[in-house]
Amino acid sequence: MKPTKHTIVALGLAAIVGLTSACGSSNNNGNADSQNGNTSSQNAANAPADSEQPKENVTISLLTDNTQDAVNTAKAAIEAFQAKYPYIKVEHETRPSGGEGDNFVKTRLATGDMNDVFFYNSGSLMQALNPEANLLDLSEEPFMDRVQDSFKTTVTYNGKIYAGPAGAAMGGGWFYNKKVYADLGLSVPKTWDELMANNETIKAAGITPVIGTFKDDWTSQLIVLADYYNVQAQQPTFADDYTNNKIKFANNPATLRSFEKLQEVFDKGYMNKDFLATNYDTGLKMLAEGTGAHYPMLSFAVPAWEQNYADKMGDIGFFAQPGDSEGENGLTVWMPGGAYISKNSKHIEEAKLFVDFVASVEGMKVWATVSKPSGPYVVDGAVMPDDVAPAVQDMLPYFESGKNAPALEFVSPIKGPSLPQITTEVGGGIKSAKEGAAAYDKDVVKQAQQLGLAGW
Repeated sequence: MKPTKHTIVALGLAAIVGLTSACGSSNNNGNADSQNGNTSSQNAANAPADSEQPKENVTISLLTDNTQDAVNTAKAAIEAFQAKYPYIKVEHETRPSGGEGDNFVKTRLATGDMNDVFFYNSGSLMQALNPEANLLDLSEEPFMDRVQDSFKTTVTYNGKIYAGPAGAAMGGGWFYNKKVYADLGLSVPKTWDELMANNETIKAAGITPVIGTFKDDWTSQLIVLADYYNVQAQQPTFADDYTNNKIKFANNPATLRSFEKLQEVFDKGYMNKDFLATNYDTGLKMLAEGTGAHYPMLSFAVPAWEQNYADKMGDIGFFAQPGDSEGENGLTVWMPGGAYISKNSKHIEEAKLFVDFVASVEGMKVWATVSKPSGPYVVDGAVMPDDVAPAVQDMLPYFESGKNAPALEFVSPIKGPSLPQITTEVGGGIKSAKEGAAAYDKDVVKQAQQLGLAGW
């Protein structure tokens, strides 16, 4: 998904681990703690500044991807951490992003040569790392108490938690132009029917109701992917049932509805006429300038708007994709990547201290100095900067009320690679919603079999 161009269906984004690709990381803790007699919290309290005896100097290594944002945030975290724990030196190494980076991480783990700590995707890609064999179980670490459950579920495997959050979450939903809404007297919709009624009013005013940017096909997935909160609100066990091949998209009304919403937008002519030839950058421009009223998208787009349309940020708002009843209204979330510890690390306690710091209020504050969040933090007490974009502030109520859930790719390892093509066909009127859902059901079979999942 772009958000992962791996996630939005596997958005693919690295946050979208899912978006871009399809559409962007036995308890050893107890052993280490029993041998050393200290918990992470105790170690923190015993930092050199408070210790009667100086600590022995230790060097640990950190692996991140090589994007500029990853490099900048890692550098800031390392500098702040080393100031707090001067006896621990952190060496930073980078790897490629995307599929090449995935293979790099898997090779390092398979050969036992992984860095002490590494930042990697949460969700389905994490589950492909053979966590029990390769990653340190962090379930009983005190710092996990401040991490929100919605994130924990995305780094949990067989009941064990393997990472702290490295960064902020992203929301997937509908960005809208507030000026257009104000001029036409519209209110933020709480149901799908209300959204469609708004689109009708916008169309009558001669403005494009829904911006389509299918030239970048990963963007075609958003309406389907952002609907997952509504699916799980109706079927709380859907992710497990889907993973165990007990349920399909095409014969399940809740998931078929996601494809029907995409088809409805096409059938009613709400997208720009050239949506198949329009790209993501043009879509950002259309929304900022108000020639388009809505853009289904992930919030990782916010920094691009801030960079290119800073004077328009006050006009850009956000709301979650509505369900069919107001009570279902909630936000589908793309969770941040995780900070993992290699099970083969020679410096477990120091690595825990680093992950503890990254996943703390202090760590999130340091992170924000070099990377403004495009969604809420998943660490209790962590506050977003005052100058965060209004559209990002619009996401906060969904977290404060608990009306949010991880996107499907974060709670199930199954993600078909052809979703962008399928949603392009449904959104372009080539396939019906039913045909698209059935095609996706076929698309995921091979992946599920490759993962060795039971029942496939």
